[in-house]
Amino acid sequence: MVYKITLNVFEILDKVAKAEARADKIKILQEHRENWALKDVLRGTFDDSVQWNLPGGKPPFEPAAAESHPSHLIRHNKKFSYFVKGGPGDKLPAFKREKIFIDIIETIHPRDAELMLGMINKKLDVKGLTKKLVEEAYPGLIRK
Repeated sequence: MVYKITLNVFEILDKVAKAEARADKIKILQEHRENWALKDVLRGTFDDSVQWNLPGGKPPFEPAAAESHPSHLIRHNKKFSYFVKGGPGDKLPAFKREKIFIDIIETIHPRDAELMLGMINKKLDVKGLTKKLVEEAYPGLIRK
């Protein structure tokens, strides 16, 4: 039996940042096309049709320890719909929606938590990662 190891989103994006050639960056992203947490973070950041129903900036939170975080972003990315304007989270009081968000960023790896914060602020700090690169790697992911 072969087990496929799923990398954290930050680990994939670290590889993208270290790759020198544009083609290598695209290849790395495409190698992880089955990682929906990665694709959700990229779409949430670069797709202008995705508007977040959370306050911008950085909320007060206690990041999990990097060496012993209790959960992974890949287990929580389905909850992103609660934070998108027009999604099921619109029916929740703002404090409850924000609590769900903080609960996620407090339990995942702190580097993935920083990516989630970048996503809702529409700016990821990853060298060489652009909207155009994401569109090339994942055609159709970002709506025009």
